[in-house]
Amino acid sequence: MSDTVTHSKASRFDAYWRLMRFDRPIGILLLLWPTLWALWLAADGVPSLKNLVIFMLGVVVMRAAGCVVNDLADKDFDPHVERTRNRPLASGELAPSQARGLLIALLLLAFVLVALTNMLTIMLSFAGALLAMSYPFFKRFIDLPQVVLGIAFGWSIPMAFAAETGAVPALAWALLFINVLYAVIYDTFYAMVDREDDLAIGVRSSAILFGQKDLLVIGVLQFLMVMSCLILGLGLGWSWPWYLAVAVAAVLFARQLFTSRKRDRDACFRAFLNNNWVGFALFIGIVGNTWLP
Repeated sequence: MSDTVTHSKASRFDAYWRLMRFDRPIGILLLLWPTLWALWLAADGVPSLKNLVIFMLGVVVMRAAGCVVNDLADKDFDPHVERTRNRPLASGELAPSQARGLLIALLLLAFVLVALTNMLTIMLSFAGALLAMSYPFFKRFIDLPQVVLGIAFGWSIPMAFAAETGAVPALAWALLFINVLYAVIYDTFYAMVDREDDLAIGVRSSAILFGQKDLLVIGVLQFLMVMSCLILGLGLGWSWPWYLAVAVAAVLFARQLFTSRKRDRDACFRAFLNNNWVGFALFIGIVGNTWLP
């Protein structure tokens, strides 16, 4: 009996773990890099240890909360999509009430973290939470929900500046714009994996909107992101590590387009995953810019 109970608890823990996507950390990384961009730039170097810990934990918690909301919103759709039919809510491993309880706990934990900052950051956090909680529902109503995703995933940028400096300068909004481009790029690759399933069940996405011009549009967005990064660096007088990082990002973007040229599902997913290295490269460029001449 005790072995059965232990196995049941382990299975339940595994279901909660997968509901929060902790078995797939790519989402955490795609949230983390823009957050670290902002923290390093706001601090003009190394941010305070307090804010670094708060925001790194906040990324993990809010990404988990966003995944729970997404699965609650999609619980009637996920069973019909090949990639998502084994998710805990879609498969019946967890009940919606259990997912809602977990969501409340995650949001409370996120509020505890943000309460350790300042009033401006706390005020911004309410808008961030609203964006994160509402994003999954935009897939029902607009053809380009990835823009909302980019704002939601990048909302940690103005929050990081607010926490470090007590203000949200123009640089924060410029970084948020770059992050929106970044999110539309990587999430379009992700949407290309699910395009046929999404068409069948009536979910909207950038991959469906762009159709056979998807790679062309992605290429244009990649070019705009690279140019935005260059213009930002030139306007602020940044040094060579930033431009080297932008060049690396451009090469990675070109590789993504080549990898996905046949629109094979696995290839598109690999292109999506590769964007982690784009975010990392830009972070290293920012660190190098603040530390090297």
